[in-house]
Amino acid sequence: MKYADVIHRCFRCGYCKFTSDYRDLNCPPYKKFRFESYSPGGRMWLISAWLKGEVKWTERLGEIMYSCTTCGNCVEECVFKFKDYLVEIIVEARQEIAEQGLAPPPVRDCLKSIRLYGNPYKAPPEERGSWARECGIKEYDGNEYLFYAGDAGSYDERGKKIACAAGELMVRAGLSVGILGEKEISDGNEVRVLGEDGLFEYLARTNIERFRQAGVKKVIALSPHSFHVFKNEYPKLGADFEVMHFSSLLLNLIRDKKIVPKRYNAVVTYHDPCYLGRHNGEYSTPRKVLQAIPGVRLVEMGKNRKNALCCGGGGGNFFTDVLGGGEESPAVVRVREAVSTGAEVLAVACPKCARMFTDAVNFAGYKDKIKVKDISELLVGSLEG
Repeated sequence: MKYADVIHRCFRCGYCKFTSDYRDLNCPPYKKFRFESYSPGGRMWLISAWLKGEVKWTERLGEIMYSCTTCGNCVEECVFKFKDYLVEIIVEARQEIAEQGLAPPPVRDCLKSIRLYGNPYKAPPEERGSWARECGIKEYDGNEYLFYAGDAGSYDERGKKIACAAGELMVRAGLSVGILGEKEISDGNEVRVLGEDGLFEYLARTNIERFRQAGVKKVIALSPHSFHVFKNEYPKLGADFEVMHFSSLLLNLIRDKKIVPKRYNAVVTYHDPCYLGRHNGEYSTPRKVLQAIPGVRLVEMGKNRKNALCCGGGGGNFFTDVLGGGEESPAVVRVREAVSTGAEVLAVACPKCARMFTDAVNFAGYKDKIKVKDISELLVGSLEG
């Protein structure tokens, strides 16, 4: 294991579990379960002990390893120089687990589905671009931009609505954009963090080759997870296309007056997706989009920007649900925080966050108190207002 000589340096001081001001817990699995084994430091100790043969593999150990959402809070708060490796240590440990055939059943099922179908939903490829029919986006044909909706944007019912709202905005703006349709496959980000490195490389190289064959130079990613892996992992395998997250495109279109927001009266609070915020340092752009909509009053949750609590869907948990739900699940805790601000709308910039929070709102009985909307949906709403 590449980082085997680093793991022992952690002596579980506990900073990794908190927000920057140490007022609240911010590690999703630790906040839910309150056992040290579910904290970053506890997980580091368990990885070291397992590699040395000091503890045996058990089903519970698998749950602990895969409950991590790879949100990066530990990287943000760790006080030691090896902090930049913390998420990668978890990923590499999962690679060891996968190689030994020890991954929990939900993880194995997710990876198998992606291997067989190119997506975790076990859905046929020809259904992948069906969402685009409603908003007028055609298949890519030498357009300036390729719009990559991703797995959640293509197959999840909540995600498809967000992809369609994004598509409508691009069509209204007169953007030269297309989709790959049934030729689009999973971006591989969740595959990589679940530890299946070989499958990730296959997906990445396949996507890179398909983009090249189509002549793609610029990619717009709906999901921060797709944006992250395209930007940070694909270039290691030879990718040379430009990539931007959809929120950056929206801000550019607003600034160029290709989209002119009208009024949308609402008190809105914004949730920072981990793979857009902590992993890629983008906090201001989605807020600027929201502030450009007349009538929107933006209020902040106590935990925002680098201190935002993860929705619980990262690290593959969106598909495997190893972390699980319930009253103390990260999504429900976060929704309660959003409601406490008095906001009418919880705004997101990620289809996975949207699904996690929509389910949490329904579970917690907050449907009459707060709505979950992607920033693209708010922008479409303002144009129709």
